[in-house]
Amino acid sequence: MGKIVAVCISEKKGTQKRDVGAGRLIEHFGLEGDAHAGKWHRQVSLLARESADIMREKGLKIKDGDFGENIVTEGIELKSLPIGTILKIGNGITIRVTQIGKLCHDRCAIYYTAGDCIMPREGIFGEILTGGTIQAGDEIEILEQGAERAAKT
Repeated sequence: MGKIVAVCISEKKGTQKRDVGAGRLIEHFGLEGDAHAGKWHRQVSLLARESADIMREKGLKIKDGDFGENIVTEGIELKSLPIGTILKIGNGITIRVTQIGKLCHDRCAIYYTAGDCIMPREGIFGEILTGGTIQAGDEIEILEQGAERAAKT
């Protein structure tokens, strides 16, 4: 079992997000106030703190949200989860993993600020099945293991 260490939003796509500590996940929409929320398969993005720590060890001075991630976790290996995995957060929030990594067609502000971006390699994306309030300190666990691996899109 892991935990949530940051909840981040941005008003515009392609920019770094800021840690707001807590937020409301809206069923089949995403994180309230975030530019990526909407009726599509990448309603929220998640990144393991352990993945960001690899970049910190290389000398990057980064904060939670600097790679454009909405939810930063600790203690759960997100990048290895198959598509379809259901995650449970806190008291009943559920998220279905819809994508592992992504293709970046352009170098966005995140890349130019950080010098690299790990979201295409280690971030995951999901849709909100059951909404609710999420905050740093909430537990996150695998509720149901998915079965398929998909190509990055």
